Amino acid sequence: MDRCRISKRSSSPYCHRGGDRTGTSLAAAIMNLFAGFHDISFWQLIPVAAVALFASIVGGVSGYGTGALMPLVLVPLVGAEPVVPIIAISAMFTNSSRVFAFLKYVDWRRTAIVLIMALPTCVLGAWGYTRLSSTGAALVIGSMLILSVPLRRLLKYHGVKIGDVGLALGSFGYGVVVGGTAGSGVILLSLLMSAGVEGAGVIATDAAISIVVGIVKISVFGIAGVITAQVIVFALLTGLVALPGAFLAKTFVERMPMHVHTAILDAVVLLGGIFLVWSAVH
Repeated sequence: MDRCRISKRSSSPYCHRGGDRTGTSLAAAIMNLFAGFHDISFWQLIPVAAVALFASIVGGVSGYGTGALMPLVLVPLVGAEPVVPIIAISAMFTNSSRVFAFLKYVDWRRTAIVLIMALPTCVLGAWGYTRLSSTGAALVIGSMLILSVPLRRLLKYHGVKIGDVGLALGSFGYGVVVGGTAGSGVILLSLLMSAGVEGAGVIATDAAISIVVGIVKISVFGIAGVITAQVIVFALLTGLVALPGAFLAKTFVERMPMHVHTAILDAVVLLGGIFLVWSAVH
């Protein structure tokens, strides 16, 4: 018989135990989220939010920049290990807004080719990242940032063109890199452009692919136990701040010549990568 029906006292533990547990669990979850900002001041969060918005605007026009710029402000605050999971979660916001803004330009056929080949190796890359120490993570992220600049320029200079088979083979290797690093978006962009995707289609197709890849990475990180309260709060902060970036992109960045914008971004990414590698080995 239900003891709550028998007892007329509102303080009966049988009537309120479930509610108390629910309230306690909710309070604990909220406290855990706030604990993610432990030892981090409000003034330290301002540059994180500012870079998140700027990187989102840049990414909304060039298609890359978010994953390359965010480590520069996140690593000094939280260390290298949580950076890739933070960017993987926050990228869901920015990529979703790009898909929504450029939906009609998505090349769904090439999206399918990339995902079929990249997802299995993405799981492998993400799992490998979870096995790295803080120093190893900093070296991987820093090296990828440094290599991304000459790689992008080299591919552009040679004007490499590939068909569906080449796109598939390139995507197989891209999956390993994107699974365990930040700032590897330049590889996907180069593959898509070499395969014949142009203009807004590059931005839209890249974003559509990145959403699915992001879900896979987040799943692997969750299973591995590296998605902590700190990762969640920083991901939400950067993701929500960056959400309008795709829609502000054309307004703010079109006024700057593309070659100037690209040169500035390359310089920041290159110097940031060198700093991360230098910090890891000293």
